[in-house]
Amino acid sequence: MAALDADKKSLELAGYDAEFYFIDFKTPPEETIRKLLTGKRFDAILIGAGVRTDPDRFALFEKLINVVHEYASTAKICFNTNPMDTAEAVRRWA
Repeated sequence: MAALDADKKSLELAGYDAEFYFIDFKTPPEETIRKLLTGKRFDAILIGAGVRTDPDRFALFEKLINVVHEYASTAKICFNTNPMDTAEAVRRWA
């Protein structure tokens, strides 16, 4: 969490309006993301390695990509490789 907090602060200092959302499995994650994306414009959306690289979450990753594609179709999609390069991943695309 400390690395993610540092990256969020780095993005904010660079002028980005960064919002981080963490999956809460009390509700289907794709529903939560759909609600978060509705009515807002995002320049970039990053789906972290915790979802993307976990073989047990492959179907969830696929669902989230499709929700992002549908509800934030103009946003660039970016990926980090670890919690410490989140800001770098966003800067590549936004």
